[in-house]
Amino acid sequence: MSAVNAQVSASPAALLHHVRTGRARSRAELVAMTGASRNTISNRVDQLIAANLLAEGGRGWSTGGRPPTLLQFNSEAGCVLAVDLGVTSVDVAVTDLSARVLATAGHPIDIAEGPDAVLAEARRLGRRVLAEAGLDDADVRAVGVGVPGPVEFSTGRPSHPPIMPGWHDHPIPDAFSRWGAPVFVDNDVNVMALGELGVEGSDQDALVVKVGTGVGCGVVVGGRVYRGAQGSAGDIGHIHVVAAEGRSVLCRCGNTNCLEALAGGASLLRDALAAGLPVTSTRDVVDLAIRGDGPALELVREAGRTIGSVLAALVNFFNPHRIVITGGVAQAGLPLLSGIREAVYARAMPLAARTLDVSVSDAPELSGRVGAALMAIEGYLDDDSVREAITS
Repeated sequence: MSAVNAQVSASPAALLHHVRTGRARSRAELVAMTGASRNTISNRVDQLIAANLLAEGGRGWSTGGRPPTLLQFNSEAGCVLAVDLGVTSVDVAVTDLSARVLATAGHPIDIAEGPDAVLAEARRLGRRVLAEAGLDDADVRAVGVGVPGPVEFSTGRPSHPPIMPGWHDHPIPDAFSRWGAPVFVDNDVNVMALGELGVEGSDQDALVVKVGTGVGCGVVVGGRVYRGAQGSAGDIGHIHVVAAEGRSVLCRCGNTNCLEALAGGASLLRDALAAGLPVTSTRDVVDLAIRGDGPALELVREAGRTIGSVLAALVNFFNPHRIVITGGVAQAGLPLLSGIREAVYARAMPLAARTLDVSVSDAPELSGRVGAALMAIEGYLDDDSVREAITS
């Protein structure tokens, strides 16, 4: 390892990350991992302990000498607010710095009411969960927000979101200024992708597909969310799909036969109503499918096949290790998954699909909040912030 690489990998933020994610548990393991000198590691670990970000606790196994002192990340050195904005609801959680949920609350909203009303509700829920967790405004270190539309990540402003009228270029971070903490905003599917990666992270390539009112995809490359040049990578909901029997369905984006228009939650409800099913929401359709209702099962499976036909092309192009399905419609479970798998394994090239794992999220209802928390934590514990913490 070169001296430059050792210096980069042994920055205080990098050392903190290694301990926080469980990759290293002692000074000796940090030395072995980074290639930096024992003195350098010891000095920086001492700085992190003084800044209350690391703590010492217990002894590890001896390999012949003195047993190493174990290092622990101090996940109680503050909290973050995680905001998951949906088309019909807003959910807010407060977590510690390991993304462990301390309190959570939600409320129905209509995203079309506009940013002022919706973000005011998010702030109200933020105050509520802080109170429930016994925390104060001063404990908040960062805020993470996921929104159901394209976002310019560097500014936190939505960019012409099709299902968020009145939100274009709105300065979402300004709405949370009362907490005096950095605010990070991203597309909800990218946020869910972070939630699926978890605190420990992963080095895998993956596609995290949200099937809710619309359809979107978080692209994970080498364990990191890939956002693209302007932050719009993964917008698969507006890929054109050849519909059966010359069917033409207008999408809310203005084009016809987008994936979202043919297989998203709104289209599932539309087709269920057309079939005479006793439903008033997408959730009702999902519940019918879970209970084994034949027509609802077939609608969900067919939506899965349509989504799978697009994912098969992505598998051929990207060759991911796995695909994770999340979002409200994903709660239908096996019926949706079987349709997706059927199309993916039938259409993807054998080599690309040889070891591919396609599964439903273990907690689709929580991944948005956990992901928003992880986004906020990663932003708060970046190089500049950690450097400031250890020098202040």
